[in-house]
Amino acid sequence: MVSDLTLQSRRQYDPGTPLEVPVPDTSLNTLLETSARLYPERIAVDYFGATLTYAQLYAQVLRAAQVLIETGLRRGDVCAICLPNCPQALVAFYACMRIGVVAAEHNPLAPAEEIHQQLDRHHGKVAIVWEKSVDAFIREGDKSLDTIFTVDISAGMPRSQRMLLSLPIERARQTREQMRAARPKDARSWDQAVAHARLVHPDTPQATGDDLAVILHTGGTNGVPKSVPLTHRNIGTNVNQCRMWVWKLHEGAETFYSLLPYFHAYGMTFFMCAAVHLAATQLLLPKFDVDLALEAHKRRPVTFFVGVPPMFERLMNRAAEKNVSLKTIKWSICGAMPLSKTLAQQWEEATDGMIIEGYGMSETSPVIAGSPLADNRYHGALGVVFPSTDVRLVDLEDPSIDVEDGTPGEIIVKGPQVFSGYLDAPEETARVFTEDGWLRTGDVAINKDGFLVMSDRKKELILSGGFNVYPSQVEAAIRSMPGVKDVAVVGLPAGEAREEVTAALILEDDAPMITLAQVRAWAEKYVSHYALPRQIAIITDLPRNPLGKVMRRKVKEQLLDPANRMIESAQRAIGEAAAAVSERLSPGDTSTEQKSDENE
Repeated sequence: MVSDLTLQSRRQYDPGTPLEVPVPDTSLNTLLETSARLYPERIAVDYFGATLTYAQLYAQVLRAAQVLIETGLRRGDVCAICLPNCPQALVAFYACMRIGVVAAEHNPLAPAEEIHQQLDRHHGKVAIVWEKSVDAFIREGDKSLDTIFTVDISAGMPRSQRMLLSLPIERARQTREQMRAARPKDARSWDQAVAHARLVHPDTPQATGDDLAVILHTGGTNGVPKSVPLTHRNIGTNVNQCRMWVWKLHEGAETFYSLLPYFHAYGMTFFMCAAVHLAATQLLLPKFDVDLALEAHKRRPVTFFVGVPPMFERLMNRAAEKNVSLKTIKWSICGAMPLSKTLAQQWEEATDGMIIEGYGMSETSPVIAGSPLADNRYHGALGVVFPSTDVRLVDLEDPSIDVEDGTPGEIIVKGPQVFSGYLDAPEETARVFTEDGWLRTGDVAINKDGFLVMSDRKKELILSGGFNVYPSQVEAAIRSMPGVKDVAVVGLPAGEAREEVTAALILEDDAPMITLAQVRAWAEKYVSHYALPRQIAIITDLPRNPLGKVMRRKVKEQLLDPANRMIESAQRAIGEAAAAVSERLSPGDTSTEQKSDENE
């Protein structure tokens, strides 16, 4: 028996969308194996113009699986993967899926301390790492990793482009430094190992639906770092939900913009899994670069695009500047952050297609809801409840009480895509589940005729470039900086559906003035690049409640007050700071556009 809200949502479904989807019992490897069998000559990956067919991709996977077997990994063991989007990332992921090894996905831009905490939680013995990120996986005197493979992300590029990288000219040198780094003496080349390996034995056991497939890393609903284990059934179900939600897509005939990172829940499910399930062609880039993305689109026109608002906005504007048509993009889904009605309308005018919003979290593999890809789509809403999913809106203090329609309530969810609990964190698991097994999302919404419309965020996270930034983590990093007495971190509006991470600092009495660049340089040692402050304000006091807790909402109101000029200097300085940020994942000429971490 599903909730009244879910029943209302189902009445909004696009005709042809099922109420329930198949719940798979098999390994995710079946997705690729099937596409390679049915569509062997179909292009699976286009990487700067170099291509792999599904047959070629699966052959690499079978060799890579044997490489992992030879390291000693077996079904149920954990392998760390830390790669930007590149062919090797797909190969490494499905090599794990083929032999039942759990793929622990890591952000290649995460600082070493964060990586070490994640490794300590999942205890993986093998790591497959981008050359530029490998130093974060090496700890003096630590032998917890038995094997470290490094990946050259330029290896999958066309031969002509690889040759250009070797030229003794400044631009080539800069691009080479962005993509490559020296391999530590104890590390092995993943590319060489896979190239020389034999195919894994056909009888090698595979996982079942109940086995763990992936470990993702998140701050969850309260910003405390945690690891999210997902089973093959969790992800496989969400793949079926997404595919049947966008049922107008044709198997073996679509081209995906795969621009969201694979280590992100949305990128993992939509691109590494759903795109493969559809036998779609993926246009891959290690990092979102608007000019390179448009070049890829001109080379192989995109039909389906899953992204975040800044991507849609920048692609649309640059396409208009360069007179590039986007009319082949018939269907688009926006996730991870709010989509404004204005941007949605502009995108649909530019493409003659449809764009909808989706909603979810890592703990739900990740999608829970989405607007119908039909005339009744609701721009500005999270959407309606997905097939095989049950959602309620409950009282913020008592989750056993459902709120009335039109009243804000916390979103709680059940479904086969929902995880069973955090890795080795029983207290955190108990905190996010109700006694009767509903997952508490921490998000507050209202019901409008079966559509979920975000009302507030119970968790005071900041949405920066599609990533969740947890104020407490950034505050802890900045608070450790010499001269800083206290700090509050909030998100301030910055254009269409974007927020800028802003730090309000109180300095020690005898401390010298601190600049934005100094704050970013210090904090970068402890938090991911996309979480670094883009603005600072030096203040004398922080508003607190009677219990002494900083009221971030009041801080935000003060900073937004037109009469308050305290962040002017930071706003002037941000241009200089942003220009100094290296686009470490971009192989293109970064001189053509402003450096930005909004998509890292």
